[in-house]
Amino acid sequence: MKVTNLDERIHVLDNDSNVMTVIKDIAMSGLQEEAFYVLDIGDIVRKHQIWKEKLPRVDPYYAVKCNDNLIVIEVLAALGIGFDCASKTEINKVLSTGVDPSRIIFANPAKPASHIRHAAAMGVDTMTVDNESELHKIKKLFPTAKIVIRIRCDAEVAQCQLGMKFGCDPTQEAPNLLRLASILNLDVVGISFHVGSGCQDPPVYQRAIHHARLLFDLASDLGFNPYLLDIGGGYPGNKGSSIDKIADVINKALDEYFNTDAVHIIAEPGRFYVASAFTLATSIHSKRSVRGDENSPNSITHNMYYINDGVYGSFNCLLYDHQRVTPLPLKNGCGKMIPSSIWGPTCDGLDQVVENILLYEMDLGDWIIFENMGAYTLPVASPFNGFPVPKVHVVADESIW
Repeated sequence: MKVTNLDERIHVLDNDSNVMTVIKDIAMSGLQEEAFYVLDIGDIVRKHQIWKEKLPRVDPYYAVKCNDNLIVIEVLAALGIGFDCASKTEINKVLSTGVDPSRIIFANPAKPASHIRHAAAMGVDTMTVDNESELHKIKKLFPTAKIVIRIRCDAEVAQCQLGMKFGCDPTQEAPNLLRLASILNLDVVGISFHVGSGCQDPPVYQRAIHHARLLFDLASDLGFNPYLLDIGGGYPGNKGSSIDKIADVINKALDEYFNTDAVHIIAEPGRFYVASAFTLATSIHSKRSVRGDENSPNSITHNMYYINDGVYGSFNCLLYDHQRVTPLPLKNGCGKMIPSSIWGPTCDGLDQVVENILLYEMDLGDWIIFENMGAYTLPVASPFNGFPVPKVHVVADESIW
């Protein structure tokens, strides 16, 4: 694919093109000097096919907070996926694509009053709760809402733990919330949980689903008619990762505790759908070579490369999502590998992308690629110090476009 117009919304790939050839074409075209992304729609479609194969009983509701790129939302909407929204802004963005409000769950257990009123006005009536005050708030602002009680069941190992902030104790607090909801004459329709983002503890899903079963039974005893089980997020999405082990645990637990078509089972995958779909291209705009002591003044002991994106932009994921990134120089290197570090463009000394890595010598204007950059990057990026948030170029295979 030859790049002649960077303003085209979708670049269609022919048989001889892929994400890396597109990056090379854009980088070498002379039309792009700033950092940029390439979004591969085909990667998202393939992830959806994997989801349907591995978790056939679970309907995905994409976690918009993970990456709210409008084309991502449009593609997922076209695939029939639902959406997990946490604010009125996210709700509006999803609704703007024509998604029916019934395909949205307002999955924020602590919602501002104005956002609840907005959800009511927009017809988004399913929402999560994990505390008494939220029940009273909803009773006042949206008494016909469909309530989903969110319980806490943390993975022992996860990229981001969530239980400290959200989720009620399933054995003490959750039963009390069900009883209070009954007294308030609210409609509890289900149970939800989130084991933690980037879960590495598959058995936790079995424990959480078991807790949900017990609470379903209690809800029924209290006169509710629960029909929704939300098993949250936690599904890996990087290249080479797999949801097979997690899916195996979930499927077995669902067969044991929810072996019925009367319960609608959903999940809130985020990074699973978008992590590997986004590849970031950055270029070196400055370089500092640290040389040896007086005995070897001409030898380079360390290279410091300054690129046009950093921790205030896409690489905020290093600080807030505990991600690890691997730099891939676009051109092939040769000679001796030199200890190197990679730095962002801002004036903050903490703006470091890679602390210490062996790399071949690179020059100003060379490009460095970072894969698996779709999760919790762009939505949190800022133009701090006047450096722009990278533009997204979108590609799609001829077979799917």
